Amino acid sequence: MKYRGSCHCGAVAFEAEMEVAKAMVCNCSICQRKGALMAFVPASAFRLLTPEDAMSTYTFNRHVIRHRFCKVCGIHAFGEGTLPDGRHMMAINLRCVDGIEPDSLAVEHYNGRALPLEA
Repeated sequence: MKYRGSCHCGAVAFEAEMEVAKAMVCNCSICQRKGALMAFVPASAFRLLTPEDAMSTYTFNRHVIRHRFCKVCGIHAFGEGTLPDGRHMMAINLRCVDGIEPDSLAVEHYNGRALPLEA
């Protein structure tokens, strides 16, 4: 199913082709603070509808995940990264997707705190 999502002010908008059966919550240092409910899709199933320069990017630790957020309202609508096998993936913040009721989703918890930090 094709979903549309955006930040709060609409300066960052996207479409994603995905089935939303569950959400993932991570307890790493950044995800816990963001409070995002995530679903993962291949980059080929994602389309940015607004200019790339409407966003800013934050990376930390290993710099393998690009946390993308709106320059105007600061909302984190999605992130992107590359899996160890080379596939480019998008982490969609389901709280930013139209037509999804976050409280109705089954939630899988991921222990991101258990990952070692890069020295």
